[in-house]
Amino acid sequence: MGAVFLRDLTWLDAEKALGPDAIVVLPIGAAAKEHGPHLRLDNDERLADGYARLLAVADGIDDVVIAPTLTYHFYPAFAEYPGSTTLRLETARDLVIDVVRSLAKHGPRRFYALNTGVSTVRALEPAAIELAKEGIVFRYTDVLAALAPIEREVSEQEGGTHADEIETSIMLVLAPDRVDMTKAVKDYSTKGTGGLTRHPEGPGTYSPSGTWGDPTLATREKGRKVVEAFVSAVVDELAALRMLEAPL
Repeated sequence: MGAVFLRDLTWLDAEKALGPDAIVVLPIGAAAKEHGPHLRLDNDERLADGYARLLAVADGIDDVVIAPTLTYHFYPAFAEYPGSTTLRLETARDLVIDVVRSLAKHGPRRFYALNTGVSTVRALEPAAIELAKEGIVFRYTDVLAALAPIEREVSEQEGGTHADEIETSIMLVLAPDRVDMTKAVKDYSTKGTGGLTRHPEGPGTYSPSGTWGDPTLATREKGRKVVEAFVSAVVDELAALRMLEAPL
């Protein structure tokens, strides 16, 4: 069957697609989360949708149903910046569980969260544990682990993980119209722990721009390499997921 987008189907088509052998991919990407002065609030939603489109046509994808993107989740690190949204961890966990349960009752037992966040993992892990009790296999992307090898190859910045060289390079490929490189600024501090903060003396890592890293080093060529590596990693994880037996 290849891959189909659930939103494009009628319920009759969905009944045929959501068989026991199908893998359901659930993209997760914030539609309202700060990404510095050079990227839009919907950055992660664009990431998730862009990756989903590429995944749908990737080699090795078969019998995959791509669900609509979840645009609200657990993003506490950015709550100080206007426009940013976050759910409570328990709400984010239960949101995923409820969506998966809704689709699983029609046949699928294997689900994969196409995850674009870091803090989201803290809610996805307990969701996977709970769903396993119901005989549902649920896996998710660990973004930092998936991108680590290619980052070591292409990254030139001192450090960073948010609206930085790597993420901005990706957006120059997936949604270049959403990037304003004239506003990109390096903003990287190793002082402080936890989420980003706009206040010099506040708890967390101080970032007046909302960036953590150096997006001025971003290029489309770097982005192309990172996007290809990420999609390849997800394809491999879906292949591994297909080999797993659903828990009893």
